[in-house]
Amino acid sequence: MTYSIIVPVYNRPEEVDELLQSLTRQTVKDFEVIIVEDGSTLTCEDVCKQYAGILDLHYYSKPNSGPGQSRNYGAGHARGTYLIILDSDVILPEGYMESIARHLSSLKGDEELGAFGGPDRAHPSFTPIQKAISYAMTSFFTTGGIRGGTTKKPKNALDKFYPRSYNMGIRRDVYQELGGFSKMRFGEDIDFSYRIVEAGYKTALLPEAWVYHKRRTDLRKFFRQVYNSGIARINLSRRHPGTMKLVHKLPALFTLGVLGLLMTTLLGLAMFGYGEWLDAQGLRPTDNMHQGIGFALCILSLLPLLLYSLLIITDSTLHNRSLHVGLLSVPAAFVQLTGYGLGFLHAFWRRIVLRQDEFTAFEKNFYS
Repeated sequence: MTYSIIVPVYNRPEEVDELLQSLTRQTVKDFEVIIVEDGSTLTCEDVCKQYAGILDLHYYSKPNSGPGQSRNYGAGHARGTYLIILDSDVILPEGYMESIARHLSSLKGDEELGAFGGPDRAHPSFTPIQKAISYAMTSFFTTGGIRGGTTKKPKNALDKFYPRSYNMGIRRDVYQELGGFSKMRFGEDIDFSYRIVEAGYKTALLPEAWVYHKRRTDLRKFFRQVYNSGIARINLSRRHPGTMKLVHKLPALFTLGVLGLLMTTLLGLAMFGYGEWLDAQGLRPTDNMHQGIGFALCILSLLPLLLYSLLIITDSTLHNRSLHVGLLSVPAAFVQLTGYGLGFLHAFWRRIVLRQDEFTAFEKNFYS
C-alpha cells in the first residue's frame, strides 16, 4: 500500500459522498481511504457503506477532538507509505493521484520530500459566492501570495510554501517521528509544516496536484474562518519564533488602513454637514471652505477603496468569466483581509501585549 488518504469529518455527509465519488474516478488505484467521524451528530456512515465494495474504505467514529487529533487517529490506522490529508469539502480531479505518483517517482536521492501539497480552485458547479470565496483565498491580490504558493504558479508566492491540511501529503515515517498534528484547534497544519521543515525535511508544492475546494458557503462563516486564522498566525509565531514575516502582517495593516480611511470619510461627511449648517446661518465663506475640505476628504479616503474594488472585480471577472462572481469577490476579499486582520490584532493584544498563554487567551474560541 503506497497511499493512505485520511479525511476528518464533522457533520458533512453530502460532501463526503462527493469526495468519495471523485476518488472512484482516480486513474491510480493504489490507495486506501480512512474516514474519521469527529463526533458528528449527522454522520456519513451510511454514505461510506455505499462505497465499501468500490474503494478500500475504512470508517471510524470517535468523540469530537478537532481536525488535527482526528487526523492523528486516522494515521494510527494507516498502512500507506505516504499519508494524504484531505478536508471533507474537497473534490479531486481524475488525475490527482496520478500527478502525485508521477512527481514522487521522479525524485532521486536527496530530492525526497518529507511533505508536499497542492493548490486549490473552484469547481464549475460551485455557487457564485463559493467561487468568490475561493477567489479571495487564492488570488495574488488578497492572500494567495501570503499563503505561500496556493496559486497555480509557485513564482507568485510571497512566502515559502508550507503544505495545508486541505491538500497535504506526508511520509508516514516523518509523521510518526514528529508525532503528527498538535492540539492546536486552528493553524495546526502550519504548525506541523513548520516542524517538518525545522526537522530538516524538504517540502514542495506540486502544482498539478490540485483539488476543488468548497470552503465556506456564506460570508459570515467565511469571516469566522479567517478570523481564527488571524489568531492562529500569532499563536504560530509564539510557537515558532522567527516565522512571522512582513507578508503575514499585511492583512492587519490593510485592516487598519481601511478603518483609517472610513474614519476619514466620516470626518469629511461631518465637515460637509457642518458647512451646510453654517450656510443656514448665512456664513457663506466659511461654508464653502468646510464643504470643500469635507468633500475632498471623502473623495481622497474612498478612492483607494474604490480602486482596489475595481481591481478585484476586473481580475475575478476575467478569472471566473463571470461579472456576478467578480462583484461578489469584492465583499469576499474585504471579509478575507479584514477578518484575518482583526483576528491577528485581537491575538496580538492578548498574546503579545497582555502576555496571556494560548489556552487562556482563546479557550472559548479554540478549546470549547
